[in-house]
Amino acid sequence: MPIAIVVIGILLLFLLIARFKLNAFIAFILVSLFVGIAEGMQPIDVVGSIQEGIGNILGFLVLILGLGAMLGKLVADSGAAQRITTKLVEKFGKKNIQWAVVLTGFIVGIPMFYSVGFVILIPLVFTIAAATGLPLIYVGLPMLASLSVTHGYLPPHPAPTAIAATFNADIGKTLFYGIIVAIPAIIVAGPLLSRTMKNIKATPIEGFVSTKVLTDEEMPSTSVSILTALLPVILMAIGALADQFIPTGTLFKTVLVFMGNPVMAMLISVLVAIYTLGFARGKKMNQISETMGSAISGITMVLLIIAGAGALKQVLIDSGVSEYIGEALKGSSISPLVLAWLIATIIRVCVGSATVAGLTAAGIVLPLIQGTEVSAELMVLAIGSGSLMLSHVNDSGFWLYKEYFNLSIKDTLKSWTVMETTVGVMGLLGVLVMDIFI
Repeated sequence: MPIAIVVIGILLLFLLIARFKLNAFIAFILVSLFVGIAEGMQPIDVVGSIQEGIGNILGFLVLILGLGAMLGKLVADSGAAQRITTKLVEKFGKKNIQWAVVLTGFIVGIPMFYSVGFVILIPLVFTIAAATGLPLIYVGLPMLASLSVTHGYLPPHPAPTAIAATFNADIGKTLFYGIIVAIPAIIVAGPLLSRTMKNIKATPIEGFVSTKVLTDEEMPSTSVSILTALLPVILMAIGALADQFIPTGTLFKTVLVFMGNPVMAMLISVLVAIYTLGFARGKKMNQISETMGSAISGITMVLLIIAGAGALKQVLIDSGVSEYIGEALKGSSISPLVLAWLIATIIRVCVGSATVAGLTAAGIVLPLIQGTEVSAELMVLAIGSGSLMLSHVNDSGFWLYKEYFNLSIKDTLKSWTVMETTVGVMGLLGVLVMDIFI
């Protein structure tokens, strides 16, 4: 019965968001109330669980997401993203243009939200396709595969970071393992897959090929652009390595680990970006502050959706559902990693949002690694992979791609949905291979 209530709750969530177009945050709160009361909790206790879940998940993420949005906006508005793209295209040439956009999507996608990265990079993809005469899907899909993988697998993106917090996974290790898993997933779902789709005729949304781009003098240098965009990753990686290999108790280790903390890494990166992409480019502080302020307004709903998912997660825990599921699955012969991936996939198909699917799945499968030796970091990646599966008409990313590329729903399913599913399957395979060695 507890599992049946959860299934009904998830279906209700799907109906409220996909069918009735109710705001996702409100839908989460209503479903949390329904599940908690239906599971036998006192109504006032359900409200307490909702408050606790929201507080727990946002206490950490507000800092990460807020600073991440500021960094992404500074990278975009300064021309750093454009600089990275144009330089890679120049170095790789037409023959290897796919690898140029793959690297661009990966570099820019790490510090930037998916939708922001999409909107920033897609005019450049249109321009590259027009200049080279190559099919638009052939050029664009590899970049989108990179953005999708970074969005689903890698901190500091919302879902991977939140899931890592749920499982108490090490952010640095999650990022390191995630990059290893991401590389083959991007190669297969991007350059290789797109070569089979040259017959899909896509055309840029009207007016985008002629979009004004910054001149060479208006953009920061390549080294400054790449270093600033990747600084959070560099700092977190250094912190993780220092934690593993430098003797405990030394001041050097303390400093490196402190700087590698996700919050500090993002804060330092934003401060560096304020100088390298702001002051050094002749901008005044009021201009920079305006840019960062506009970035925050763009993530408000993301934060609320994450808060709602955190509320449902806490209700599932406090009502005993998660524990019940954990007990019921203890005797299962299915790997917890596969099970977590499958649950995330099912929720993704029902709800549409990768973030919602990942966070909801995390709350359901949390008990699965308690008392086991399953890597928390690999669990994050397994759920992240499942949360990207089978994107269809209830996913905003599906429509973003369809409209920008002027495709029919059929061709969108044949290209976008297949690409997202390939990313999800490759992610699971990568996690299972890594599980052998970790």
